[in-house]
Amino acid sequence: MSQEGEYGPVATQTMEQVLSRPVGPWQRVEGPADDVAISSRARLARNLADVPFPPRMGDAEAQALLARVRQTGAHLPAALGSFSFDALADVAPLDREVLVEKHLCSPQLARDGRGALLLRSDEQLSAMVLEEDHLRLQALFPGLQPEAAWGLASQLDDALEADLTWAFSDRLGYLSTCPTNLGTAMRVSVMLHLPALCWSGRIAGLLAGLGKVGLVARGLYGEGSAAAGDLFQISNQTSLGQSEEDLVAHLAAAAREIVNRERSAREALWNEARVALEDRVCRAYGILANARVLSSAEALRLLSEVRFGSLLHVLPPLPAHRWTQLLVLSQPGFLQRRQGAAAPAQRDVVRATVLRQQLQAVLGGEEAEQGGGGAGARADGEGDAAGSRSA
Repeated sequence: MSQEGEYGPVATQTMEQVLSRPVGPWQRVEGPADDVAISSRARLARNLADVPFPPRMGDAEAQALLARVRQTGAHLPAALGSFSFDALADVAPLDREVLVEKHLCSPQLARDGRGALLLRSDEQLSAMVLEEDHLRLQALFPGLQPEAAWGLASQLDDALEADLTWAFSDRLGYLSTCPTNLGTAMRVSVMLHLPALCWSGRIAGLLAGLGKVGLVARGLYGEGSAAAGDLFQISNQTSLGQSEEDLVAHLAAAAREIVNRERSAREALWNEARVALEDRVCRAYGILANARVLSSAEALRLLSEVRFGSLLHVLPPLPAHRWTQLLVLSQPGFLQRRQGAAAPAQRDVVRATVLRQQLQAVLGGEEAEQGGGGAGARADGEGDAAGSRSA
């Protein structure tokens, strides 16, 4: 909810509301190709022309920048929606960890603690203030929609530039702390769930080929994170020498190709190793539905396998946003904040309990029995083996 102020909507959302919900409103909407593409993101790095870059800023300069961005954020056009501004110095370290787990804050910004987060009420559009650069604008969309993500991020960029002057060079483009971000200073990415390519051993060749076409694969939390749960964030490697349109089009085309390869790999696995696939999926569900202790890594692996089984109709339907919700609910920071599980061993017990209860609500009981028989119901070979919703 929001109310009209002198300069448009005034956000009534609090940080507590953001921290208490595992998924944002934008994630509750289905997206194109979301059987493979979990989400799309566009990120723009921007620095002010008249202020030292973050590594050279003193505390007074940093505080002045926060005040300046806060004021600019309060005057954003009403059409962009309602935004809140929170200085991370006022956010507890555990709460910052939850923001990282929700992909609203980078690990670097959370650790440093001197920056801030400008966040729209639906969590789809935001700006990290005083991370590696003065601002990191971010737009998120469900499914395979990198073009839409870039379009929304550009709207925020234009709105902020009406009041702020960016550091820009006719030769080098937008100036940034890291030279690899020169040019458009844009990173566009798609988070992909690729269990069939991983299970069939085809993922290594695919990832090796990305570097040859100017792309890179990272893990669930982007740069510096390892791939886990069959999740890969595919993004452009450089931003200099190409236009935003070309970078987005190139990433989108590559992502669509990977989506097609994953769907083909699912089809092949279903046709060539159906029993083994069903067994692996059902075992994963059995562990999640009954385990009393689960580590983060094991939970992520099992959740990946359960989602795969749901897409293949071996298990009942598991909507993309419900699966994302399970991922966040099982993360260490979210567990500790919501359940009071401080020690790692305690979190492993609570994680198992939470996932048991959640799966029972989504897939359990009579519905689970029907889902468990889904493979048998398809023994005649009918149905789409990929079990996917196409774009």
